[in-house]
Amino acid sequence: MWPPDRPDLKMRLVWATVLLFVAKAVLVLVPYFFKWATDALAGDATTRPPLPDFLLVPVMLVIAYNALRIIQLGFNQLRDALFARVGQHAVRQLAYRTFVHMHELSLRFHLERRTGGLSRIIERGTKGIETIVRYTMLAMAPTVLEFALTAGIFAFAYGWTYVAVIAVTVWLYVWFTVKVSDWRIGIRREMNDSDTEANTKAIDSLLNYETVKYFNNEKMEAERFDRSMARYEKAATMTWVSIGWLNFGQGVIFGGGMTAIMVLSAREVMAGTQTVGDFVFVNAMLMQLAQPLNFIGMIYREIRQGLTDIEKMFDLLAVRREVFDRPDAVPLEVTSGRVEFRDVRFAYDPERPILKGVSFEVPAGKTVAIVGPSGAGKSTISRLLFRFYDVQSGNILIDGQEIGAVTQDSLRAAIGMVPQDTVLFNDTIAYNIRYGRVDAAPEEVRQAADLAQIGAFIQRLPDGYDTTVGERGLKLSGGEKQRVAIARTILKAPPILILDEATSALDSHTEREIQSALDLVSKGRTTIVIAHRLSTIVSADEIIVLKDGQIAERGRHAALLAERGLYASMWNRQREASEAEERLRIAREEDEEGVIVRRRTPEVAPGE
Repeated sequence: MWPPDRPDLKMRLVWATVLLFVAKAVLVLVPYFFKWATDALAGDATTRPPLPDFLLVPVMLVIAYNALRIIQLGFNQLRDALFARVGQHAVRQLAYRTFVHMHELSLRFHLERRTGGLSRIIERGTKGIETIVRYTMLAMAPTVLEFALTAGIFAFAYGWTYVAVIAVTVWLYVWFTVKVSDWRIGIRREMNDSDTEANTKAIDSLLNYETVKYFNNEKMEAERFDRSMARYEKAATMTWVSIGWLNFGQGVIFGGGMTAIMVLSAREVMAGTQTVGDFVFVNAMLMQLAQPLNFIGMIYREIRQGLTDIEKMFDLLAVRREVFDRPDAVPLEVTSGRVEFRDVRFAYDPERPILKGVSFEVPAGKTVAIVGPSGAGKSTISRLLFRFYDVQSGNILIDGQEIGAVTQDSLRAAIGMVPQDTVLFNDTIAYNIRYGRVDAAPEEVRQAADLAQIGAFIQRLPDGYDTTVGERGLKLSGGEKQRVAIARTILKAPPILILDEATSALDSHTEREIQSALDLVSKGRTTIVIAHRLSTIVSADEIIVLKDGQIAERGRHAALLAERGLYASMWNRQREASEAEERLRIAREEDEEGVIVRRRTPEVAPGE
């Protein structure tokens, strides 16, 4: 709220504070004009107000009374307008800080997060901050100031008895408000938890729309959501019931205090020590005090609720980053692109090690393939190279520079990734391809799409490159999404390339087409290929076979086949499956053309 780099916002805050004091000074004068107008209309001339003669006419006093109310309202609205940009800037800065922090957290956090609940927490948190900022600056300070002025006026004009009654009333009012509001906070927290749970279930169910349909579980999903909403309904109902009790209790306390003050004033009017104008003045001052007193209750209630809303967002901000730049980190300088793993050990869980002393080198401009059974640690190698995680021991180097000693931005700028599971933004195809290099020209985007064997497909679409791909790219097939991912990596043109089963979602025919594009892209670049289909890596300069987190075999394709080990057995199984698939495809094509006469199915006896 006092940003060091924004002097304009500082001046707005200063002027808003000045207008706050001016508005309160004018507000205190309003009941005086009401008193003087009442005395003038009643013909009581025992006291002469310190005003010019032309204002002593009752009609002029009434006009002045209402003019002051309008002026005070104008000052308040001008104050709010000046402060609006200050408050919204504070909200924006905190929301920005939270968003940046979310991206700085490790992959582990994002693999475990619940997207629907997370979005709800951030949404409520930013609204809670706005509430706290607004009520603290625009309500708390004016309320305290107005109470002090009112107490001073009553002490000076009517005696300390009035001040004592007002003080007891305010104390009881605040005490009751705090007690009830603290009780309501527990209800509010339960309501927030059930709201977060319901939103999490709703978002998760919608993201898995097809899975829900596959298993006819719409009713189960609706019931799960409704159970969460039932908790929310119960807590929300209690919230409204409790606020009713709070408002009623506040009204009783203030009504009791106001009755006592009015009785004191009425007795003095009857005794002739006060005028009717004094009675009206006391009533008007108390009515004006009712508003800030109500603000005190609302301020405390809203600030406590705001703190409840933002506490989970601050919990998010308190989550420590696992991967961060060292204070002495320097930008990575890529000269040739040589990658080296030295005795790297890593585990997501200390009791389940993934990599157990892996060492290998990818020479500059060469291609090294990493294969092995599922769970051997293939994809973990790419995540470690990208520094999604830091190794527990060992070293990873690029051109002799330890990646933990360089900045993450420079490291990731030098590496291109085509992941196994491609997720696209809910935007256009052009946006998703240009994501590889946001300043790329349209012709560069088209050239990258052509290299990825998707350019012709895009041009056949009604909206071409402006076609929206849908949530997570669900409007495209798996192969089309994969080719978009390849296109944006081509556009990035990094010196180091990681292909994490980049053709896993493609059929055999498309795979062969894309493989030529990948070979062209990887030419002259240091390339690490993590492959399931061994047919895509036969031309690799070296093939590393992982098993149980260790290198079981390594060498070129022909040499590994000659060893008749793990790689050879994997190759033979895939070749047999591929040949069977090819025979089936040919049989179907011939069958459709009528070349093969279908054999008649022999009759089978019932029950056999």
